Amino acid sequence: MSTYKNPNPDFEHLLPASSHWKTKITDWLQEDIPSFDFGGFVVGDNIQSATLYCKSEGVLCGVPFANEVYNQNGLTYDWYVKEGTFLDPASSADKKIKVCTVSGPVKDILTAERLSLNILCRLSGIATQSFKTVTSARQAGYKGIIAGTRKTTPGLRQLEKYAMLVGGIDPHRNDLSSMIMLKDNHIWATGSITKAVENARKVGGFSIKIEVEVQNEKDADEAIAAGADIIMLDNFQGEQLQTVSKSLRERWSGTKHFLLECSGGLTLQNLAEYLSNDVDIYSTSSVHQGCSIVDFSLKIAKS
Repeated sequence: MSTYKNPNPDFEHLLPASSHWKTKITDWLQEDIPSFDFGGFVVGDNIQSATLYCKSEGVLCGVPFANEVYNQNGLTYDWYVKEGTFLDPASSADKKIKVCTVSGPVKDILTAERLSLNILCRLSGIATQSFKTVTSARQAGYKGIIAGTRKTTPGLRQLEKYAMLVGGIDPHRNDLSSMIMLKDNHIWATGSITKAVENARKVGGFSIKIEVEVQNEKDADEAIAAGADIIMLDNFQGEQLQTVSKSLRERWSGTKHFLLECSGGLTLQNLAEYLSNDVDIYSTSSVHQGCSIVDFSLKIAKS
């Protein structure tokens, strides 16, 4: 009798076989050629091969999406590097790493070129920033969760959340239906933290967590007493964060179970000022807003 082995799953298994993400690729290809393909006329449809190179340091991310671009253009491809691999072209003799070969009609290779590169450059940049941030946190002794935020690019949320996962961080909630997050405007519109949590619990049931954003320790106490699952200490910094998080842990120890989250201002450069193991989650948009890209290029073999 054979023993079942659970292999480490590939990130591509996150994506359903049939989903709207594939139609997005179709739309993006149509956006790039709304009328005539003049470049395709110039080069024709003779069979060629092109090499995809990584030319700057970073985590490879976006392979399933690039593959869909190639699939929709009738191309074949052969990857030499696995999704999520950290690449360092500086260590190679020619300062670039061969990651994939793409083959097919040359006009279709050129149709797929820019879209596939844009996806890989952007998602690899997010995965790299995510990887560097969580790595720095671990090196500083932090044992909790590093998460992204919902401040994603409209239309690109699934891709950007995917890149966070490849980079090794928590993507946080995906949308307004994933978790009930009560921010300052919710509280002001409802009248109190307690009333807002009470309303949320009526519809969220047992399966949806409730998170409350607070501006001070008094509001945190009210949210905990009201039964919030997660308390977000919004824009708490430095010594204030350390003091408040420790105080809440001690005061509610053994009586209420909750998670503490810190959000606002966290970057790769100031991690040491923020990190405290009394805080369960640090969420930051710095891993996906304004992060650098990873440089890729696609070159057809010279005849």
